[in-house]
Amino acid sequence: MIPAIVVFCYLAVVLYIGIFAFRKGSGTGEDYFLASRSLGPYVFLLSLFGTNMTAFAILGSSGLAYQRGIGVYGLMASSSGFVIPLTIYLIGTRLWALGKRHGHMTQVQFLRDRWECSGIGTFIFALTAAMLVPYIIIGVMGGGATLEALSHVFDSEGKPVMETIVVNGQTIEQQKHWVSYEFGGAIVAVVVMSYVFFGGMRGTAWVNAFQTTMFLCFGSLAFYLIGRSVGGFDLVMERLGMDPKTSALLTRQRIPQAEFFSYMFIPLSSIMFPHIAIMCMTARKVTSFKKTIVFYPICILLIWLPSVYLGVVAADKFPGLKMGESDDVILRMLTSYTEVWVAGVLGAAIMACVMASDSQILALCTMFTEDVFAYYGHKERFGEKAQVWTGRAFVVIVTVFAYLTAVELKDKAGIFELAIRFAFSGFASLAPIMLAALFWKRSTKWGALASALWVAVAVLGIWYLHNLTAGMAPKPGQPPVRIFPALGDLFLRTTGNVTVYGALPVMPMCIISGVLMWVVSLMTSPPSQATLDKYFSRVQSVR
Repeated sequence: MIPAIVVFCYLAVVLYIGIFAFRKGSGTGEDYFLASRSLGPYVFLLSLFGTNMTAFAILGSSGLAYQRGIGVYGLMASSSGFVIPLTIYLIGTRLWALGKRHGHMTQVQFLRDRWECSGIGTFIFALTAAMLVPYIIIGVMGGGATLEALSHVFDSEGKPVMETIVVNGQTIEQQKHWVSYEFGGAIVAVVVMSYVFFGGMRGTAWVNAFQTTMFLCFGSLAFYLIGRSVGGFDLVMERLGMDPKTSALLTRQRIPQAEFFSYMFIPLSSIMFPHIAIMCMTARKVTSFKKTIVFYPICILLIWLPSVYLGVVAADKFPGLKMGESDDVILRMLTSYTEVWVAGVLGAAIMACVMASDSQILALCTMFTEDVFAYYGHKERFGEKAQVWTGRAFVVIVTVFAYLTAVELKDKAGIFELAIRFAFSGFASLAPIMLAALFWKRSTKWGALASALWVAVAVLGIWYLHNLTAGMAPKPGQPPVRIFPALGDLFLRTTGNVTVYGALPVMPMCIISGVLMWVVSLMTSPPSQATLDKYFSRVQSVR
């Protein structure tokens, strides 16, 4: 129970930080949702990075590396280290300036004002909210998996204690644990919901800064201790390389070239995530972005490299895990190759990144209260306090829904694939809309609507194809299967995804979204000159 107890103590500290932030708040809407735009450079850097490093980065990357090899680092980490800081520089700083000048709190507020649209803005809100929910679910799934794995029971000789359970009428054996996935997910959901409910953006930012610092410090310690316990990573790599079943994990052999390069489009989603865009508006000064742009790639290296590498090492120590089951391999390594108290401390560090769903929940709450509640006149009717409490009620509703869905998806979907399929692909495909709004005067609301409709249809289509072809998915290492043989290689089914000519759907989704934005905008009337002067005239920059 020691690792689980340590994690529970960590959760209590996190909860206290949120309550302390509540006591520092002023009670206004801007304070609750944006921390009064007062975050300094270091809290801004750590909270922005922590917001983006979730269960996807820790558990998802190690689980996929277990299945597909060391090349997983190149899929996301390499391109993210370049693309994400670039988008923060080009888009994040401009959103901050416009938000401070015109009072925007969300992307939809900016797009509505920029393109003089109402219903189209509501549709974009609904689309982004729907695509953000799976990302929130991932955080709950990661929390449940973490607490379950850290509470596994071993006998006096270090061997796992098994128990017999009945699932869907079938009797199976599994390792006994003190904390179930369902109970662990519920604990995480309640803690996150509590400090977001009370602390708002200030509590969320402080917790993310604390969590990021904790993981960056203890993650390196975990990497060192596990490497020493397994006898040295060089010996493990040698065994993997000599075994024909695992040698492909040390190459890019299990990741086709077209799929590999199509992952470069995924980091475009970062700045389009509502929680990242809203976080960009919380900085006290534009100079806060400097340290973020410089240190962001280094932080990615420090988190992704050990996660991916330990996922590959786990293939030597825990062979035979299926997709979905492999999401907890880094936790298996902790509980098996470190002392119990060390596993608890390092497990708490992993929980620090897994729990970053707090920012997504707060972003969804902010969008609902600003883009629906306030926009349609309820703020003027009921007052600012009612707006804040409506947002808090929405936090509870979203968290409960995310928890129930996470329980339903246990062992049915891998964290990495779930994020790529719904959240990352959809938001990356919305990037042309934001780029056009910020840098192209001739862009129109009808172009934005065409792009948004295309993204909605594409995400639903890929979801349908993925479920339709679940039974024909090949095992890791096997070649992809044609979904419609008459169409050749147009749609292929790999182990975890549906591809288009071998590339992830995000690539054609982004390209077509940009083309639609361009063509439809040229065919329709632009906003009024007054609006264009408001957003494109050369005025003194906000400091």
